[in-house]
Amino acid sequence: MASAIEIKDLVYEYPDTTKAIDQLSLTIPLGAKVAILGPNGAGKSTLLHHFNGLKLPQNGTVTVMGIPLNKKTVRTIRQKVGLVFQDPDDQVFSGTVWEDVQFGPRNLGLSEEEIQEVSEVALGSVGMLEFKTKAPYHLSYGQKKRVAIAGILAMKPDIVILDEPMAYLDPRGQDEVAGLLQGLNFMGKTIILSTHDVDFAASWADMIILIKDGQVLAVGGPELLVDEESIRSAHLHLPRIARLFRMLPNFTSESLPKNEQEAVKALYHMLYTKERANESG
Repeated sequence: MASAIEIKDLVYEYPDTTKAIDQLSLTIPLGAKVAILGPNGAGKSTLLHHFNGLKLPQNGTVTVMGIPLNKKTVRTIRQKVGLVFQDPDDQVFSGTVWEDVQFGPRNLGLSEEEIQEVSEVALGSVGMLEFKTKAPYHLSYGQKKRVAIAGILAMKPDIVILDEPMAYLDPRGQDEVAGLLQGLNFMGKTIILSTHDVDFAASWADMIILIKDGQVLAVGGPELLVDEESIRSAHLHLPRIARLFRMLPNFTSESLPKNEQEAVKALYHMLYTKERANESG
């Protein structure tokens, strides 16, 4: 499978000698839905910043869509990788929503006709076209988050990176963003996000990356989130559904449901098994 991002022996150290990333190697396939989880200070944001060149490798290599990341290629890579910050107020700053979404494509040198087209499509895809004349400070937090995503989409990236996209959103806002991310993936975008929300990661992602102290602890599918040893090492907890079923008899780490769909299947199986046992008794 083709790779969206390849990282080999990446090292990044801050001026105070804190190693945020320590000999980290990783491959992310094209078209994946990736959730990166770990405790505060694990290096998640620093890693994301290497994906679109906000930070350059001090040692090791980062390759994006086959292009090695360095000072000469950083502009090209930023056209392929869009980064949505955790706080939309760090990203949405123009006088109106329409002006804000046009900022990125205008800096790419697109024609006025192209700018209008991509901006309209981007705002429509996040359900914010009707708000295009609004000032960002009149929007809710969730609406500003969607505008921030639209600003990235207007630059037509192949890879969309989001730093804690569910942070500070109410349940409805979380559902809207989750649906939006699912739609972007259906459109062929590779989606990579950092999160502490194990429940969201278990129901949405097809690739889980656990990191701690700037190193990869484990990589796998959503089943990694019910591996109690891995979760404990990453200072996380099992998804709520898994914690509930862990209190029931006959459920081991290997059989714990990760999300609502698997929980329903497990309940049906329990009821069917009990019914068959009653019939045979």
